[in-house]
Amino acid sequence: MGDVVESKEWYLAAYCPKGVPTSDHLKLRTISLSLAFDSIPDNHLAVETLLLSVDPYLRGTITGTIEGLYMPQFQPNQVLSIFSVVRVIRSKDSKYIEGDLVLNGFGLVAEYSIVPSSHIIRKIDPSNGISLSDYLGSLGVPGFAAWIGIEVLGDPKAGSNVFISAASGAVGMNAGQLAKIRGCRVIGSTGSDDKVKLIKEEFGYDEGFNYNKETNYDAALNKYFPDGIDVYLDNVGGKMLEAVLNHVNKNARIPLCGMISQYNKVWTEREGVRNLLNMVGKEVRMEGFMLGSYWHRFGDFAKDMERYIQEGKVKSKSKINIGIESFLESFNSLFSSSKIGKVVVQVKAY
Repeated sequence: MGDVVESKEWYLAAYCPKGVPTSDHLKLRTISLSLAFDSIPDNHLAVETLLLSVDPYLRGTITGTIEGLYMPQFQPNQVLSIFSVVRVIRSKDSKYIEGDLVLNGFGLVAEYSIVPSSHIIRKIDPSNGISLSDYLGSLGVPGFAAWIGIEVLGDPKAGSNVFISAASGAVGMNAGQLAKIRGCRVIGSTGSDDKVKLIKEEFGYDEGFNYNKETNYDAALNKYFPDGIDVYLDNVGGKMLEAVLNHVNKNARIPLCGMISQYNKVWTEREGVRNLLNMVGKEVRMEGFMLGSYWHRFGDFAKDMERYIQEGKVKSKSKINIGIESFLESFNSLFSSSKIGKVVVQVKAY
């Protein structure tokens, strides 16, 4: 590979306060990038991107406001950054050599980049039987979110009734399996009959329902949880969260992982929850969480999840789109009911 490469990268052209982002907001450009050894700072790596993790939290970084959202904003003209699997091309850090595969926590949405080695989360052993895409799914942001929500905050006991929304998504499919490992009765909501079948047959859910058919969420939860809900991992917010609060048991726990049904609305248009009073009488703990606050637990999570994957206790499903050009379409698919599992963009062959 030469010292100078042409690299495509996605950047923020304009903020998108509401609705689904378009090519007016996120744009693709090509730059010339020097990978010459002398142009790499100390403790940095020149890397080639193999896989990009496409996750809903990115929506909150391009609104141009922190009103009702919680993510620091990208600046106009700034290249987007997300989790990625990259190959080291040149290294100015003795811990890494050419050819190493690594998980990059702040990977640019670009074909090539120069990154601080401090951004690298871990090396990847390609011989351990775990697919590279799993490092962005079950072993990446979605798996970690599911692990924190279930293992740390939800902490259900064997026999508990656990409900998970967006159950066929990247977080939900992992969360349901983690709850089953704990011996819980697990039910999920999804957007189609095919997804209900998927979570039961592939991810071990005891039952599931299609929220597009069961439009009376209160009645649906009454049917599926006659003994109430002990833990609810909330991925959607809105009407589903409100309905859950009518069916919680005493001391129920509700980890708030995300609220994807509300992401494309400004805060004044979002659906309110009218029955928070139920939390008082039932002494419910509802707690939002950010992965950065639990980063010290990532090693524990990775050890657990690797073992579960290798033992066949956690299975995954990924939608891999080819080419960096597919990034915007891949991102917007997160907000459509057609999406199943973890969405990944394959930038380079591996």
